[in-house]
Amino acid sequence: MATTTAIRVGCINAILSPSTKTSEHKPVVSHPSSFAVKPWLSSSSLHRSSLTRPFSSCSTSPSPPSGVARCSISRRPDYVPNYIPDPSYVRIFDTTLRDGEQSPGATMTSTEKLAVAHKLARLGVDIIEAGFPASSPDDLEAVRAIAIDVGNNPTEDGHVPVICGLARCNKKDIDLAWEAVRLAKKPRVHTFIATSDIHLHYKLRKSREEVVRIAREMVAYARSLGCQDIEFSPEDAGRSDREFLYQVLEEVIEAGATTVNIPDTVGYTVPSEFGQLIADIKSKTRGIENVVISTHCQNDLGLATANTLAGACAGARQLEVTVNGIGERAGNASLEEVVMAICCRTQAMGGMYTGINARHISMTSKMVAEYTGLQVQPHKAIVGANAFAHESGIHQDGMLKFKGTYEIMSPEDVGLSRSNESGIVLGKLSGRHALKSKLTELGYDVSGKELDDVFKRFKEIAEKKK
Repeated sequence: MATTTAIRVGCINAILSPSTKTSEHKPVVSHPSSFAVKPWLSSSSLHRSSLTRPFSSCSTSPSPPSGVARCSISRRPDYVPNYIPDPSYVRIFDTTLRDGEQSPGATMTSTEKLAVAHKLARLGVDIIEAGFPASSPDDLEAVRAIAIDVGNNPTEDGHVPVICGLARCNKKDIDLAWEAVRLAKKPRVHTFIATSDIHLHYKLRKSREEVVRIAREMVAYARSLGCQDIEFSPEDAGRSDREFLYQVLEEVIEAGATTVNIPDTVGYTVPSEFGQLIADIKSKTRGIENVVISTHCQNDLGLATANTLAGACAGARQLEVTVNGIGERAGNASLEEVVMAICCRTQAMGGMYTGINARHISMTSKMVAEYTGLQVQPHKAIVGANAFAHESGIHQDGMLKFKGTYEIMSPEDVGLSRSNESGIVLGKLSGRHALKSKLTELGYDVSGKELDDVFKRFKEIAEKKK
């Protein structure tokens, strides 16, 4: 952990003379035993804002200078399975309840999955992949419950997400997936088969011709059940032969797929490669204009978010993510990172936007962490405990003068509040400005030579404690 110093109130009293305390008010200490701790980031009271109303910018300034971002939300386009009316709109496909639950030890109960699904709907995700119905009877029932409940009841702003079930390319899986989601207002079946030579040879033990036939027939079979919204994924697309990949995609599009998802299943590609892969698929696949291109990036090299954004810049308009980035092995592209990158860098991303209400990010993150038992590391972008904390004296001085000096978004943008306005954490690297600010907050009036003495004693204590 970072060397954050927790200074006891008794220690502060020991280095201050009684006269330094102002008579106007008493010290305000949130915890009786501590003076300076990491700022307590807590979920603020969340207003159910409409998607047609912009929420607060990523900056705390009404007129942010260059380098300080601003976010807004526009109206969500009408949902058409194979087409997005606004080319700047990016669908957010959340797979926390399916791929996220594949994290070792992250199993959730049916009741917990339903609660998370409700939270995801309020967050504003477009598609919820609720599970893998063929994997167990419990998962089948969990997906069905989500489809019936979350998939039919509008949120406060009228949003009803698509409810999706995963299926391998076989009739049994597809039957179960369709049975689980069919009662949703907007049901989707997501079917997949591997296309890389390494998977064909060692796992499937099938020829390319067999894979093409199976993919085409199973997409057509899903359509024959009455499902009008079908996603197809060529597993391990990142390591698949390009010409073969185009061929498979053309066949499933002709068979009735509405979304083609491009998984970098083992997190093998780098952003330039993955972006080029999406661009090549968009330009070289017959019929691609009739479907939505999606990305699904794993984090084995720590590049899942970067690859996802590269895919979006190359033309993908559905991005598959998980809350807190949880998932198989090293995890998936993180919902909060992808969404806030698009939100805060809209112009750099070509004007893209999502339907996510970012003020629900923190609450959703906390719920997923609690239910899965997978705690968020302190330095995690957006939702980590240190994401809006500042200990360095230089940074603290800048934050006290203008928060945009060291923050490109505010914690309130993602539904957080902190105990002090500038996120100051006192430690051995802190400066006089931050210490004086905290002392004033506690009701002490210290300046000049006395502040120098207090600062010296503070440093002595800070260097010995964590």
